[in-house]
Amino acid sequence: MTQDELKALVGQAALKYVVPGEIVGVGTGSTVNKFIDALATMKDQIKGAVSSSEASTVRLKALGIPVFDSNEVESLSVYIDGADEIDHQGHMVKGGGAALTREKIVAAQSKQFVCIADESKLVDALGAFPLPVEVIPMATARVMRQFAAMGGQAVVRQKDGQPLVTDNGQHIVDVKGLKITDPVAFETEVSQWPGVVTVGVFALQKAQVCLLGTAAGVKTLSY
Repeated sequence: MTQDELKALVGQAALKYVVPGEIVGVGTGSTVNKFIDALATMKDQIKGAVSSSEASTVRLKALGIPVFDSNEVESLSVYIDGADEIDHQGHMVKGGGAALTREKIVAAQSKQFVCIADESKLVDALGAFPLPVEVIPMATARVMRQFAAMGGQAVVRQKDGQPLVTDNGQHIVDVKGLKITDPVAFETEVSQWPGVVTVGVFALQKAQVCLLGTAAGVKTLSY
């Protein structure tokens, strides 16, 4: 199967984690778009969604799924999102779509995180995918120097020749050359650097389940 077909497969498989009558947390990205399309087939069975990005909100509303502000919802039974990398303990790197801050907020409100991904995203150690970090623009150069001291090579993500601006009005720094052997400690440390809004390591809000698209079908990993 193509990567696109694998994404559709896990998007469909995630429907069984959606609790009828409740509000579902919805992530961002190409795999999640497949889930949103599948979710539309049962939209009459749910109250709606809390979305982690403007792009997902637009897609959900276009399919007739009500979108709630996260402040209106005390907790969510499940959050369904993709990952750029996931290890064998359920720790993830996320933020390739620049929505990492809102993704982490919605994940923190949710009782269960279900990651949907194709098998190319499963890794032994996080760090091969450039690590996204959302930063306040005035701190960009200093944060990049701190990553350089760790052995990382950081660049500011660009869009149309200018620094990309997130839904929150901030910039993204992408860091190559890291091997993240202790994701919890790494996330805890970098999150405290002044000017860092969110680091794209999801270890404190890790996945409890990963639905992995493989050539043999959907493989369910539980952590």
